[in-house]
Amino acid sequence: MFGTHDLWLFIVSGFVLNVTPGPDNIYIAARSLQQGWRAGMVASLGIGCGVFVHVLAAALGLAALLAASAMAFLVVKLVGAAYLLWLGFGLLRAKVQTQAVPSSELSLPLWRIFRQGFITNVLNPKVALFFLAFVPQFIAPQASHPALTFVLLGVLFNVNALPINVGYALLAAWAATKSSPRLSAWLENHRLFGPILN
Repeated sequence: MFGTHDLWLFIVSGFVLNVTPGPDNIYIAARSLQQGWRAGMVASLGIGCGVFVHVLAAALGLAALLAASAMAFLVVKLVGAAYLLWLGFGLLRAKVQTQAVPSSELSLPLWRIFRQGFITNVLNPKVALFFLAFVPQFIAPQASHPALTFVLLGVLFNVNALPINVGYALLAAWAATKSSPRLSAWLENHRLFGPILN
């Protein structure tokens, strides 16, 4: 069907992969804990849009280029490492700023949360390699348009991830409302993604 095989197995595998906590889920939960459910939802949308970039790039052969060219993969890894260093610097800066700046000024606008989730996902070469390794396993050898089938499976994977990510956002926001004042104060003073990407 649509050039795929074992579609049910793809859906189940995708669900298991998406529900397993990872950096995306942690980012969404952290945003919800810090700024409420809307921030977590926007983080989910940013990450989802970033995934679409990987799906399209893989379908067009960019992920294959990264896997085949050691130099191209090294460049992407170096850019990713530089970005992680920048995030680390932002975390250090956030600790300093929580001492002197009111917490209301440390909350990020929703468009910045979206951008943060999008960029974090797009600059992760492991996501591109994941799609290159995982999705082709479910494309039938006789598929008339393998690139289109790849896009279809990638979109299906991402659509299945959205309710899971939204669930993480809502659960974290609910946990924040039920948390003790001591935990809330700790979260305010140890914001994980404070002014990064401002």
